[in-house]
Amino acid sequence: LTRAHLEEDAGKSLHEDYAGQTGIDLNRAGTPLLEIVTEPDMRASVEAVEYAKALHALVVWLGICDGNMQEGSFRCDANVSVRKPGADFGTRREIKNLNSFKFMQQAIDYEIQWQIDEIEDGREIVQATVLFNPDSGETRAMRTKEDAHDYRYFPDPDLPPLVIAPEWVERVKSEMPELPRLMAERFQNACGLPAYDAAMVTQNKAFGAYFEEAAKASGQPKLVANWMMGEISRRLNAEDLGLDASRVNAGTLAQLITRIADGTISNNGAKQVFEALWSEGGSVDALIESKGLKQMSDTGELERILDEVLAANAKSVEEYRAGKDKAFNALIGQAMKATKGKANPAAVNELLKKKLGG
Repeated sequence: LTRAHLEEDAGKSLHEDYAGQTGIDLNRAGTPLLEIVTEPDMRASVEAVEYAKALHALVVWLGICDGNMQEGSFRCDANVSVRKPGADFGTRREIKNLNSFKFMQQAIDYEIQWQIDEIEDGREIVQATVLFNPDSGETRAMRTKEDAHDYRYFPDPDLPPLVIAPEWVERVKSEMPELPRLMAERFQNACGLPAYDAAMVTQNKAFGAYFEEAAKASGQPKLVANWMMGEISRRLNAEDLGLDASRVNAGTLAQLITRIADGTISNNGAKQVFEALWSEGGSVDALIESKGLKQMSDTGELERILDEVLAANAKSVEEYRAGKDKAFNALIGQAMKATKGKANPAAVNELLKKKLGG
């Protein structure tokens, strides 16, 4: 990062909506604007987009803006130049007001190839401000870019120098929330989450808080992460909801995961309970009882059923003892069928192996 400076939004020009004319949208005029500038050290569109995504996540996390790119809360200007290896930087062209990461990558890729083609055809690149047309996938020049002196910058006498005391900086640092990268690292170290899972549950502050509450209550951080990336995200995406609108809160998810971990309910049964919680509400334990999803906990009853399964499937027993592992899976299937899916698969596996001498 080179610098960050405060401005006022001046509105925006609308070039594509009016045939042969330019519209001026002043709805955001006067809105405070923070411009963050980087050094020219990115070498590909993918790298630039990843940087923009990381910055977007950070400013939303810190509450600096809502991150709504469609409404102009967060947008990007991309300066693009090309050069041969070892040569000085080429003449840059600035692509203005990119309002999606997809368009950002498309615009940069197009501009890179356009500049290469121009140079290889013997033409010079002229410094300019350009716009990206998402419909055609092309950039086009809006105006020749001036140098700094052409902007005629001058000091504003109504704005005195602002001196920021080091003590103020330190106080602000101490009051900042834990940043997403540090939170993800903590979840990896303290909870044993893989890097991917940690990144997913820290994609925004609400996700991080939800994960932490559910993991603490259930003692099962990996299962919590799996359910957040799976059923929770699936439902939120299907209904276009934010996590704050989730019908299953962190405490309820923790209760459900606790029942999976203690063997009360299978993972498939838990999904049925989750669907009911999302659609109807209610308590985890009451839904398990009312839907008859509680797994068999009576070892004696399970052993009796397994004895019947073995007696009725003598051929599979012989095949297993002859070394055919598929026969064991067939016996597991018969056992689960006999218990109507209510047996704990791990318990069935263990008892069956014991009875078969495996």
